[in-house]
Amino acid sequence: MKTAIIVDSTAYIPKSLREEKNIYSIPLSIIFDDKQYREEENITAEEFYEKVKQEKIFPTTSQPPIGEIVELLKEIAVNYDEAVFITLSSGISGTYQTVQSAGRMVEGLTVYPYDSEISCMVEGFYALEGADMAARGKSATEIVKRFDEMKPFIRAYFIVDDLSHLQRGGRLSAAQALIGSVLQVKPILHFEDTKIVPFEKIRTRKKALKRVLELFHEDAFQGVPIEATVIHANRPQEAEELCKEIENKYPNVNVNISYFGPVIGTHLGEGALGLGWYRK
Repeated sequence: MKTAIIVDSTAYIPKSLREEKNIYSIPLSIIFDDKQYREEENITAEEFYEKVKQEKIFPTTSQPPIGEIVELLKEIAVNYDEAVFITLSSGISGTYQTVQSAGRMVEGLTVYPYDSEISCMVEGFYALEGADMAARGKSATEIVKRFDEMKPFIRAYFIVDDLSHLQRGGRLSAAQALIGSVLQVKPILHFEDTKIVPFEKIRTRKKALKRVLELFHEDAFQGVPIEATVIHANRPQEAEELCKEIENKYPNVNVNISYFGPVIGTHLGEGALGLGWYRK
């Protein structure tokens, strides 16, 4: 059995790495007024944040059309027997449900949709692990079993400057957004039961980041191997400083820098910063 690994674009795995690991990807889209852009294909994260500044509006987002998913699966079916398709959390996008439907429409390929229950490079952790396993000849069921083993150890926390983007996009309730705007707090957010919810309410960004590092330390100080990612929304210098701090303090941690691309950036806004990791 030959197994393909597919992920949606919100994992933000660099194209060079996707090609090296033989990972297929399908883009989600953003729409400015009446013009649609496919993220990672015809708009970069840098171009997105610049466009938002210039036009002073945030776009809407769109999941991949089922027809595009079906076409990709048909192409993959030529050379593969089965595919594991990792998606961003079903609580913030209908992509997972669409993949389920598309998988039933393609003959000659057994599709295993997998709800990462998260997004960004933390979702990408699954795709990278799956790709390495597929390269070693592991089956889709073995890969999905490994994903289920990983999930309890995956953590991700993020800080946003303005909760209104999440509230406007329906990813955070109006009441939760009000908590931040009225009290001027910088809540730490995370995924819980596939949804984005506040984890703790903290007064300043500096204190919020300090608290996230405390949460990270609870796992990292034990000395076990950890894969980590610092994720930023157009704040490369801040991400670089945080990455170096982690590298210097924890020799057992392999940490990289990633980013909130156009689709996720639409919901978080510029300035968001996140830290995700899992114990290997």
